[in-house]
Amino acid sequence: MDKTQQAVIDYYSTAESRRGYALLLHGTKHFGYYKKGDSRWQFEKTMRQMEEQLANAIALPKGSRILDAGCGMGDVASYLAAHNGYHIEGIDILDFNIEEAERRIKVRGLRDLVHVQLMSYEELTFPANSFDAIYTMETFVHASHPKKVLEGFYQALKPGGKLVMFEYSRDKDGEMSKRAQEVFAYINKYAAMPAFQQFTHGTQAKLMKQAGFTDVHTRDITGSVVPMTKAFNILAYVPYLVTRLIGRQARHINTMSAVEFHRYGKHIRYNIYTAKRP
Repeated sequence: MDKTQQAVIDYYSTAESRRGYALLLHGTKHFGYYKKGDSRWQFEKTMRQMEEQLANAIALPKGSRILDAGCGMGDVASYLAAHNGYHIEGIDILDFNIEEAERRIKVRGLRDLVHVQLMSYEELTFPANSFDAIYTMETFVHASHPKKVLEGFYQALKPGGKLVMFEYSRDKDGEMSKRAQEVFAYINKYAAMPAFQQFTHGTQAKLMKQAGFTDVHTRDITGSVVPMTKAFNILAYVPYLVTRLIGRQARHINTMSAVEFHRYGKHIRYNIYTAKRP
């Protein structure tokens, strides 16, 4: 396990991450997709709507075998299995995520459709040509070696298989103020997101093509995510002022990112990337 993977484990193991995600999002770790009329506080509803967007992007027949690369506590995999009849193989590097995912899958009666195990997407051990589709949901930003990971995804997919990635990108440093550059570098360091630091707009699509993927498309859905970032900013603003006052930003990096990424939101895009293995 490399230093970045250990940093990801350390980040998600902090009290702030575990309690924060549990309190606000019931352990799920992705943004919501907001439709016209949705309140910014409808977290549960909009997260399911984001999962619906994922299902629409995958668009494969019932029974398709799909890899969830960074499955967390299994909520995304459970949605796809329950609503679309997919067979999902979920992997994650956090043992407590896998333990909770197994519990939730059992409670939901989905053990015939969803299986999860401890594994890093940096070091896949599946045979070549194993999956009809692979997806990530805001996990690829944690990759140590994004191009290598994409090459692994390519090998694990069947010919004609689909890759779907819901991920962030950002402006180049030269298009941001000095403070914004410093904020992005700081948050990406302490939230263990080295790939996000690399992912200026267009970079991920370029890497997907370099890894051999074709039919690469990028859809910007930032506007449908912004209401949740506004809600997080409201909730985190006062706590963030306190952490700055006592110099504890690194230990409360989610609080910092909620405020600062909202402040510099004009530099961030939330994208749906789709591609095929020829």
